[in-house]
Amino acid sequence: IMAAVKMSESTADVAGLTLFYRQAELVQQAPRFSVLLLHGIRFSSETWLNLKTLEKLAEAGYRAVAIDLPGFGNSKQAQAPAPVGELAPGSFLKSVLEGLQLGQAVVISPSLSGMYSLPFLFEHHSMVKGYIPVAPICTEKFTAQQYANIQTPTLIVYGDQDSQLGEVSLNNLKNLANHKVMVMKRAGHPCYLDNPEEWHCGVLEFLKSLV
Repeated sequence: IMAAVKMSESTADVAGLTLFYRQAELVQQAPRFSVLLLHGIRFSSETWLNLKTLEKLAEAGYRAVAIDLPGFGNSKQAQAPAPVGELAPGSFLKSVLEGLQLGQAVVISPSLSGMYSLPFLFEHHSMVKGYIPVAPICTEKFTAQQYANIQTPTLIVYGDQDSQLGEVSLNNLKNLANHKVMVMKRAGHPCYLDNPEEWHCGVLEFLKSLV
């Protein structure tokens, strides 16, 4: 019998902003830990709903929360803490994790959201249980040595057809001390859309490896 998953959507006041989020969790079971899903520039939390990523994570026993970043989706009215492509303060995602009571969480961060997740990883890595960057922007804003100092378990994901951000981000992120790489074949920049099944398998396998 499939465990019952409860899906909900709501808003949270975080760092002085109202942010929209979607959430999936098991009805009768405490979650193993939380997974926070960010999104790229043409996307929102709705992407993870439609792709069934929220549902699959919840079925596997995690609390899955996808937010709409400031200026996007249903958080359009919220003023972003930094212009697109500039690093946002690491304190922003810290406020999100605290505001939504996610505890130590895994952060899934495609593309645009690198401007949020990378500063957070560097400034508050004790709050990051695992990191799943998907060809994020802004990786060149940190040095190889800075990456080497981070022990957070990381699954670097990119599509082999993503000739720009895929390779640039890999070249920087592979300096992280504790990482695995998942290359999605015949997949573009939003590689999770090209093969959701492979994406979900890779993510769930990585989450299982986290203690």
